[in-house]
Amino acid sequence: MYKIFDIHTHTYPEAIAEKAVRNLSAFYDFEGNFNFSAEGKGTYADLESHAADYGVRGFLLFSVATNAHQVQKVNDTIAALVKQSRENGFETVGFAGIHQDYPDFAGEVERVIGLGLKGIKIHPDIQQIDIDAPRMMELCEIIEGRLPLYLHMGDKRPEYRFSQPKKLAHLLDRFPKLEVVAAHLGGYQAWDEAVEMLNGRPNVWYDTSSALWVLTPERATELIHAFGADRVMFGTDYPVKNIDTEMERFLKLGLNEQERQDILYNNAKRFLKI
Repeated sequence: MYKIFDIHTHTYPEAIAEKAVRNLSAFYDFEGNFNFSAEGKGTYADLESHAADYGVRGFLLFSVATNAHQVQKVNDTIAALVKQSRENGFETVGFAGIHQDYPDFAGEVERVIGLGLKGIKIHPDIQQIDIDAPRMMELCEIIEGRLPLYLHMGDKRPEYRFSQPKKLAHLLDRFPKLEVVAAHLGGYQAWDEAVEMLNGRPNVWYDTSSALWVLTPERATELIHAFGADRVMFGTDYPVKNIDTEMERFLKLGLNEQERQDILYNNAKRFLKI
């Protein structure tokens, strides 16, 4: 059994999890576009329930702050779940959510560091902010060299182009020491642009979440090798997918054993400094 660190998971409080999963599915129209529904229930308990059978050693937990009023509550919830998960024996880490309308970036960054959170998560398309917008520049001035930035990347719909790889390239040109994870192999349904704009940048990491069920195994393997198997981490994008179905897809990729071990666990351990 492989050691696994799931680098991309979203969880929600029990009271709102069902609604949150429905909203997520509706945003991407999974049923209309891909003929599936999100697989997970959206709760931390459900996420953990699948872990033991597949060798999952830990999770990166985060949630999107869809407005400024949610920011502190979201981050307090993530910190509490990380504590619970670590008490249950997992090597779990949490990243904070920030919204562009939140008035005190610097204050919240200091607060979440105090809570033990290790990075910042932004979903540009849901939050409707360009990666290289002035408020994102303000945030990156605060976190560059201190905390990594985890970004949803890519979308082919014309109304959701906030997370184009070229916009991340612009941000990285401005902040060369900023450490970034470009989720979904650099750009959900924008993979050619991701390779063109991001390949070779030394501070960029990638994850496999919400990519393996869209791409053929051959194309996914090609992208992993283009970016470097030492820079790619395994993620389910829970609750979009569960560990069992994503591992089935992952094991079909044309990777050698060292590459598998690195992507499933070793790279996350290096990135998160576990």
